[in-house]
Amino acid sequence: MPVWFSPYLLFPCVGAVLLAALPALHWGLRRALRAPRLREADDLAAHGVAGQTVRIPTVRQRHLFGWWLPASADAGVPASVAIILHGWGGNAEVMLPLARPLLAAGHAVLLIDARSHGRSDDDDFSSLPHFAEDLDAALDWVRARADVDGDRIAAIGHSVGAGAALLCAARGAPLAAVVSLAAFTHPAEIMRRWLASRRVPYWPLGWYVLRYVQRVIGFRFDAIAPINTIARVRCPILLMHGADDATVPASDAQRLYDRRSHAHVRLCIEPGAHDSMQDLLPHAGVITGFLAAALARPA
Repeated sequence: MPVWFSPYLLFPCVGAVLLAALPALHWGLRRALRAPRLREADDLAAHGVAGQTVRIPTVRQRHLFGWWLPASADAGVPASVAIILHGWGGNAEVMLPLARPLLAAGHAVLLIDARSHGRSDDDDFSSLPHFAEDLDAALDWVRARADVDGDRIAAIGHSVGAGAALLCAARGAPLAAVVSLAAFTHPAEIMRRWLASRRVPYWPLGWYVLRYVQRVIGFRFDAIAPINTIARVRCPILLMHGADDATVPASDAQRLYDRRSHAHVRLCIEPGAHDSMQDLLPHAGVITGFLAAALARPA
């Protein structure tokens, strides 16, 4: 070894290599974490459901695809509304089976595709805060309608959509109720499970990934985590979870329930998997019963 050689000379070289590799790492992360786009295969007529296709403006000059299903209740009486938001990689069509019992119960229904999902406009990335922004936009659109009772609107979200519904309610959105389907407790836990499934060591790579994602979405995970936002929600909440959920364990629902801030929170764990709306349908009466009380017209 030359007398002038020192191991410390390697450190700047290693640092330079790592810095040069960061853009490629960031590109790979964005690609790996991009939500799959599943477009609706059929229209409402093909499903035998009466309604109309709508375009709803959201942030950053984007527009959301949606299906508006008017209530068949008393003509001329402003209707209660359930806004339904899918989970990661889902769309309005995936959630459509849930709309049928809600319509039968007398509620109007709005199903939307979040940005970069279904037939909605694309955006740079998807995230729980982006889902919440889109839910806010849908809520504004619904409340502007003359045939809607703005004080009787519920949000029904699945998975990340459920987290978005809790985040909106925690921020003070004018929601009369929230139905959370298969919500997770904390984004960091989801990310760590995702990294472990790909055999990515948490230290140092996984640690860096979590911090990079928080920088991209513009929020710390703690600020948007359902286990924290649920404590600030004041409207009634129904927490539903599948006992056979292999993506988000049913214990997450119990942990969320334990962080409730008031007595009008209900926990319901029934047989079912994470993504199957068909598993949920046998228990749809729990949802309609909850909404009947939460969205009851004042005497």
